[in-house]
Amino acid sequence: MNDDLIDLLWKGLLETLYMVFWSSLFALVMGIILGVTLVVTEKGGIYPAPAVNKAIGTIINGVRSLPLIILIVLLLPLSRLIVGTTLGPTAAIVSLSIGAAPFLSRIIENSLKEVSAGKIEAAISVGATPFTIIFRVLIPEALPALVRGITIGIIGIMEFSAVAGAIGAGGLGSLAIRFGYQRFREDVLISTVILIILLVQIFQWSGDSIAKSIVKKRYKFE
Repeated sequence: MNDDLIDLLWKGLLETLYMVFWSSLFALVMGIILGVTLVVTEKGGIYPAPAVNKAIGTIINGVRSLPLIILIVLLLPLSRLIVGTTLGPTAAIVSLSIGAAPFLSRIIENSLKEVSAGKIEAAISVGATPFTIIFRVLIPEALPALVRGITIGIIGIMEFSAVAGAIGAGGLGSLAIRFGYQRFREDVLISTVILIILLVQIFQWSGDSIAKSIVKKRYKFE
């Protein structure tokens, strides 16, 4: 094992966690706004607006249809405008957030649609406002599914960060490509792959545990 392996892996890990954390946060905010809007404005929804629903759905599908590497390249000028550079983990956060938001919005939309229509109708019958229905009925009832879906989204963002490493984003993906592949260092390549697998397992286990905990508490108090 080379003496610098630990240092390389540690730096790559920190950069990856930095990208994943902030990209997940920003993507989640955008995803919740878009996902809730899609559910609320659909035909028969709480606040029907078919034109708005169709426009947002078209934009989401358009962004999702682009390969991530192309989307990152297209967003490089925006990254430069916001953070002043197109290289490094901070610049990658812009592209990763925008690239992941449509994916998360669809996950959130599908999770919210699993809520029983009867519960929504009951809330409407007692005069609940759309705001109350969204934050007191839709989101709480869909919380376990939302947690599982968001977990999938976060894992996807981590995978996206590895792809972004190919164009100078840093992190474990960049480490695997620049040191592991291009410099023929099998120790770096194998160690990076193992570390990425461990991260995915940790994220998945954490998400599943949180979702199960929510379900247990819900049944306990019902």
